[in-house]
Amino acid sequence: MALENLLAEHFLADEAATVAAGQAVGLAAEQGAVIFLQGDLGAGKTTFSRGVLRAFGHSGAVKSPTYTLVEPYDFGSRQVYHFDLYRLGDPEELEYMGIRDYFTEQALCLVEWPSRGEGFLPAADVLVTLEVEAPGRRIRIQTNTERGQALVGNIAWGG
Repeated sequence: MALENLLAEHFLADEAATVAAGQAVGLAAEQGAVIFLQGDLGAGKTTFSRGVLRAFGHSGAVKSPTYTLVEPYDFGSRQVYHFDLYRLGDPEELEYMGIRDYFTEQALCLVEWPSRGEGFLPAADVLVTLEVEAPGRRIRIQTNTERGQALVGNIAWGG
């Protein structure tokens, strides 16, 4: 999955900075997008997703939908779907769950462990890679589409 554009790279000092980075991405998402989240276990993918959801006004807990595969969030005119494909046995299972119904032009889809759904997922607009870099995390954001470039171009990174 070679993506052409590395547009942003930042050091995130702690969990709060990871949430803030997710929130900045969520605030920049003026339209739907497919965002792949990559990183080892514990790298901060779900923490980043919590920040994205906070940008839409969600204040509750955000758990990785490891066993349900997808957690839908309805914000009136906007839908956010948080996928975790870590425990997906076979990518074909996505077809049985109606995967295509989630990936609409208006929906923002956050997909953890996208490689496990290869062949059944649409292409990512944005690829977010999180890596542990003691004492915090390193985030790299790449784009794969014009829609992804527009989203990343709208991000207002905090100080």
